[in-house]
Amino acid sequence: MRVCSGFYLPGTYMHTYSTGEKIMAKVNSLTSIETELPFSYYSLPYCVPPVIKKSAENLGELLMGDQIDNSAYLFKMNVNETVFLCLSAPLSEHEVKLLKQRTQDLYQVNIMLDNLPALRYAKQNGLSIQWTGFPVGYTPPNSNEVYIINHLKFRVLIHEYEGSGIEIIDTGEDGMGVISQADKKKASGFEIVGFEVVPCSIKHNVDEMSKLHMYDNMDPISCPLEIGKSQIVKEAERVAFTYEVEFVKSDIRWPSRWDAYLKMEGTRVHWFSILNSLMVIVFLAGIVFVIFLRTVRRDLTRYEELDKEAQAQMNEELSGWKLVVGDVFREPDCPKLLSVMVGDGVQIAGMAVVTIVFAALGFMSPASRGMLLTGMIFLYLFLGTAAGYAGVRLWSTIKGASEGWKSVAWSVACFFPGIVFVILTFLNFLLWGSNSTGAIPISLYFILLALWFCISVPLTLFGGFLGTRAEQIQFPVRTNQIPREIPARKYPSWLLVLGAGTLPFGTLFIELFFILSSIWLGRFYYVFGFLLVVLLLLVIVCAEVSVVLTYMHLCVEDWRWWWKAFFASGSVALYVFLYSINYLIFDLQRLSGTISAILYLGYSLIVSIAIMLSTGTVGLLISFYFVHYLFSSILVDPSGPRNSRGGLVSTIFWRRILRVL
Repeated sequence: MRVCSGFYLPGTYMHTYSTGEKIMAKVNSLTSIETELPFSYYSLPYCVPPVIKKSAENLGELLMGDQIDNSAYLFKMNVNETVFLCLSAPLSEHEVKLLKQRTQDLYQVNIMLDNLPALRYAKQNGLSIQWTGFPVGYTPPNSNEVYIINHLKFRVLIHEYEGSGIEIIDTGEDGMGVISQADKKKASGFEIVGFEVVPCSIKHNVDEMSKLHMYDNMDPISCPLEIGKSQIVKEAERVAFTYEVEFVKSDIRWPSRWDAYLKMEGTRVHWFSILNSLMVIVFLAGIVFVIFLRTVRRDLTRYEELDKEAQAQMNEELSGWKLVVGDVFREPDCPKLLSVMVGDGVQIAGMAVVTIVFAALGFMSPASRGMLLTGMIFLYLFLGTAAGYAGVRLWSTIKGASEGWKSVAWSVACFFPGIVFVILTFLNFLLWGSNSTGAIPISLYFILLALWFCISVPLTLFGGFLGTRAEQIQFPVRTNQIPREIPARKYPSWLLVLGAGTLPFGTLFIELFFILSSIWLGRFYYVFGFLLVVLLLLVIVCAEVSVVLTYMHLCVEDWRWWWKAFFASGSVALYVFLYSINYLIFDLQRLSGTISAILYLGYSLIVSIAIMLSTGTVGLLISFYFVHYLFSSILVDPSGPRNSRGGLVSTIFWRRILRVL
């Protein structure tokens, strides 16, 4: 038996190439930060390989609009050369119009080599800016003409690798591979650790280019500085596409090759902003928690002292939450809807926590495109059991019986997915009308429906069944038949509930900016460790805010706390949606077109609803256990004095009821 050692980075697989080995580059959909509508690479008159092969795409890639195809760009490992690619047919009126439109909308060509996107460095305002991909074309200042990018200078960073007795054979995009024993010489080779591109536009001699064949070598070409030597886009013009490649040895090792992509501008500001936000939120949450503990403890101490003295003249001093003892567990309005929203909230919150934990541990590599979204979908499906259990358990607790649990479980399985399905269908019609690759194919619709009704719905019903078998939570006090009158207030209580969402939003807004930037500006998001800390702080703050507001409402004899506890923390979703609109107006100023704005707002609405359900669920469940614990501590029974502690309060309670009547 032989012993060997190695390492594994989730989502990535090392491949070594020998000198002269052919490597085909791949292309993804054309993307733009102005329209957010992806289009196929071959929708433009680019060079086409003999056979176009689509790469196997996972569920997440399909939903994100990725369309990865092979390209005509061919590389030979460690061989520097300048290559002729093809000469296009005369551009038609439609192709000219399309090229100009894509150029004006700032569309980028996304090309990849060994699963690494091409990096492009540009100067802007004296700063070096890093982008992935290269533009379709450009328009010079003070000019209306469009020039196409038809010559690419590739710079491939390679690291020489010396094997240690093992060899990885036939490693593909799906990660399948065979490990075999090999000698050190055979396992040696070169690893691709960097991929850079410099695009330029060159007006080639059409007569000379027409004599060449694909992949014929050429003399080195310099990018022209004069605009007159660039390739203009106009009707009947023929465009020659060429490229050159330079291999440069680098000390960068293969596990660190993604560092260049993750170190985007603003990293230092990102870290300091998050740390500052965490410190402020921890400080505020600590103050709220301390004040709350002191207030509740003082109330309980006063109640115990009053109970011991048992003096009739102290009756009028009883006020606040102690007077709603017979109404505090009264059934809320729309109990079924509340149970359904809590069930879906448990499912969404569980999905978010598990996904972020796995991402923080490094299992969501940027090399695995779409895996984050795919993992979230399957986690959501299999957490249907928890959703059904939580929804039916709350329904049974409120009603005191499990009758009607099947209807509740079905509603839990269809409520949030139904909302998402309706919004995505509407947005998909817009994408279909624009011929965008971001449109969900009909076949994928049937796959999603099959996953929904074959996995999520049965698991939700099973979870609901388990909820009926669980021991019911008994209320510590009985509910009166006649509801207690709620004193009039100077201002609406919902105003306070909506304002409570500002504190949880304080934990999110900085992180939210970077998440939105990564989604809509094509940047990488990688600080999942900080995101996990922010998520934990958000849960703590949501719980504290809901409990404090519940206690405040009980103190003013308002026993309708169920929905208010839910929206006290769930109202953070309102501020998230408003911030998304603010981001659209001030940070996505380049976003053009009504369709692009509708897509942005539609996706933002889905995220806001998910945040409302998850944070509202946290607030309601914590508030419920708080109220249950609070009234269990005083052992009140409004049916009559069964012990020395409950007798005085129940007597006072019934005196107040008779006085109201």
